[in-house]
Amino acid sequence: MNNRERVHAILHYEDYDRMPVVHFGYWNETLLKWATEGHITADEAQSWSDGNPTDAIIAEKLGFDFNWSNCFSPNTRLRPPFETRVIETFPDGSRHVLNDEGTVILQKDDAISIPKEIEHLLTDRVSWESHYLPKLQYELERITHAYVNVDGEMIRFDRGGDAYLKAGTWDNPYGLHAGSLFGVIRNWLGIVGLSYLMVDDPPLFDEIIDTTADLCYRCTETALDLICPEGKAAPFDFAHFWEDISFKSGPLINPRIFSAKVGPHYRRITELVNSYGIDIVSLDSDGKIDQLIPAWLHNGVNTMFPIEVGTWGSSIGPWRAEYGRELRGVGGTNKVVFSRDYGAVDAEIERLKPLVDLGGYIPCPDHRLAPDSKWENVQYYCERMRDVFG
Repeated sequence: MNNRERVHAILHYEDYDRMPVVHFGYWNETLLKWATEGHITADEAQSWSDGNPTDAIIAEKLGFDFNWSNCFSPNTRLRPPFETRVIETFPDGSRHVLNDEGTVILQKDDAISIPKEIEHLLTDRVSWESHYLPKLQYELERITHAYVNVDGEMIRFDRGGDAYLKAGTWDNPYGLHAGSLFGVIRNWLGIVGLSYLMVDDPPLFDEIIDTTADLCYRCTETALDLICPEGKAAPFDFAHFWEDISFKSGPLINPRIFSAKVGPHYRRITELVNSYGIDIVSLDSDGKIDQLIPAWLHNGVNTMFPIEVGTWGSSIGPWRAEYGRELRGVGGTNKVVFSRDYGAVDAEIERLKPLVDLGGYIPCPDHRLAPDSKWENVQYYCERMRDVFG
């Protein structure tokens, strides 16, 4: 079996020969540290991104099979993005910077965490119609200017040409990114602005959601139409959304409002990809997502990722007990163990055994590998995963 076949079998509760060893990429600082230590080259550290040729090289050196976050990704974001510019520089060298999403952030040269948000351009209908709505219009170039990254090879997308001809020839699973229906809106407005807007101007709140979701739908629809001529089945192994709308205590939006306002848009897109034979739909959201799972599962999202263990202990186990085998998962390996020792890695793999036995679940580090990750511990994890689950 190749890894595409293994993933299909696992997520459909079928027999398979071994568990693939999956990852979710690295912090840039992690790669720079590993380059300094001589494990990878400086060029590899600088050129890595999800699914590109360098990703395949680093994965092979460590022992991973593939990166789950590898998708054909139509551009569903702001087009063109805002021009990044420095607004003010302070005596300590820190800066207020307008980023490409229209948010003013506090930027520091030595900071590696998420920057503090100072203010947002999107505040009301005037700013929406002036600065954002024009950047969220559908254009064919949102799809045809994307790249196909398959098994470490980058191919320029060509309206159904090379992308479709390679269908069935690659060894690792490859997804179709269906966009973000709410996470990007949270980026544009910020949590405070988002919370006020849904109360102060419900029609505008609905319009922003509907506009964003319609763009995601049209881009997904066009990508499928172009890549799947003559009604042929899609060459994708899964569809994928990105959100990041939870934190350590729960969702960043009321689950009832999320289900009512955003849920139907998920349903529309998942029914579309289902009609092309794509029945695995995964979603990337950090944090404690438990209260949002019913809305996702009800509307066709059936695979949770990356199942952050964090301080709250997320695990597919309780979710499976509550929702049954329709809920799948990729992730859930506590990445903190890579900063410790072989014993910690062994203990984590032992913890994963009963979860793997549930079926429909593929372990994967629960986020990007942080700078405290030790190269030898990650290699050991990959070796032990093959020993235990192979």
